[in-house]
Amino acid sequence: MAILNANYMKERLAPHYKILYTNEHGMCAHEFVIDMSPFAASAGIKEVDVAKRLQDYSFHSPTMSWPAANTLMIEPTESESRVELDRFCDALIAIRQEIAQIESGEQPRDNNMLKNAPHPMHTLLTAQWDRPYTREQAAYPVASLRQRKFWPSVSRVDDVYGDRVLVCSCPPMSELAEQE
Repeated sequence: MAILNANYMKERLAPHYKILYTNEHGMCAHEFVIDMSPFAASAGIKEVDVAKRLQDYSFHSPTMSWPAANTLMIEPTESESRVELDRFCDALIAIRQEIAQIESGEQPRDNNMLKNAPHPMHTLLTAQWDRPYTREQAAYPVASLRQRKFWPSVSRVDDVYGDRVLVCSCPPMSELAEQE
């Protein structure tokens, strides 16, 4: 079922995204990889931008840049329903349309729904809104989210900084020594 689910999703997304690593028959295994590198040149969009925007669609970000740089690895399980597979595909297709708005100049390259994603409530409920898209476009990119939405709790963080700068929340060693 996982292989069937992955190939179903791959076929739905192939008209919108370049799919990597298929076999001679165009099939994939239980996962498939979407190449995001064309969008860096055409719209200034990277895989992390798409991954973060998926959070606005109530999805956990997929694996990024593995097994290849600038990619998203989609790995549906055997337990996902067709409704959920379609909901995920619809989200990625809608995100591709958002990228097209950047490519056409309708949205700016540096201040758009993808570069500013995710959009938690505290960001949307500020008095001033200085973005070139509406709060509704940020929060409810598809109508179904009005009935059921997972709200991200924080805006974008600097992933590279977090990977390179270790922050210890442990008590100081002196405090631990006193407890002995």
